[in-house]
Amino acid sequence: MQETKAVEQFPEGVTLARAGGVAEITLDRPADMNRLLPDVLARLHALVERLREDAATHAVVITGGGEQYFSMGILNPAIRASFSKEQIIELVMLANRVFDAVEALPQIVIAAINGRVLAGAVELALACDIRYCAAHATLQMPEAAWGGFPGAGAPVRLPALVGRARALELICATREIGAQEMERYGIVQGVYPGAEFRDSVRAIAQRIAQNGPLATRGAKKIANARLAPGFQHSRELSDSLRRALEWSADVDEAMAAQAQGRKPVFHGH
Repeated sequence: MQETKAVEQFPEGVTLARAGGVAEITLDRPADMNRLLPDVLARLHALVERLREDAATHAVVITGGGEQYFSMGILNPAIRASFSKEQIIELVMLANRVFDAVEALPQIVIAAINGRVLAGAVELALACDIRYCAAHATLQMPEAAWGGFPGAGAPVRLPALVGRARALELICATREIGAQEMERYGIVQGVYPGAEFRDSVRAIAQRIAQNGPLATRGAKKIANARLAPGFQHSRELSDSLRRALEWSADVDEAMAAQAQGRKPVFHGH
């Protein structure tokens, strides 16, 4: 994307830039770690719905503003304390709808992971078709340390990329990994120095956009059909277990521990 033809700014902190058949969506709240606020998720959903019918756009890039965070995700214990359980479930289900819509786009969707990617933002990146990261980027899914599991698709999508055992290790051990591990595990398809990162990803997106749209969209449709048989059941199970989890004693204990500045003691119910 050598020349930006049009840029749209939104009050929710999302930017859309278009050029040469590529649409670049930026989660543009660097002062707030590009957090996926409810308004940000809603705006992202609206943009995705627009792009779904856009025959002139052949590749989509999703990235974060600044150099530090792709996004810190949706929730952490401090933030979730301001929501009711019903609101938490509503927010998680909204994220699922948005990320499913990202995955269902007919265009090739690239996650340009420009910095730290945490929690629900990992699940957004996993919903993209291809991922690249800056050399300083890190990835972590800390939800198990909060008494939960990623509820917006990670246990469904991650095993297809890294294998069942590695996916369970990353989710259940909450281990933070760097760019080289992300590439070695197959989470990202390339790592670039920070100064070259954005231009490198834009060049790839442009190359995809310049190829035949029947070819790229058809290849994506076939690849998605190959993965479809077990996907829906896993997604339904994820939603069911995530709803039940919200009313568990372990989640209440995690919240109490956060408020009291201590480690949680989980009992598995």
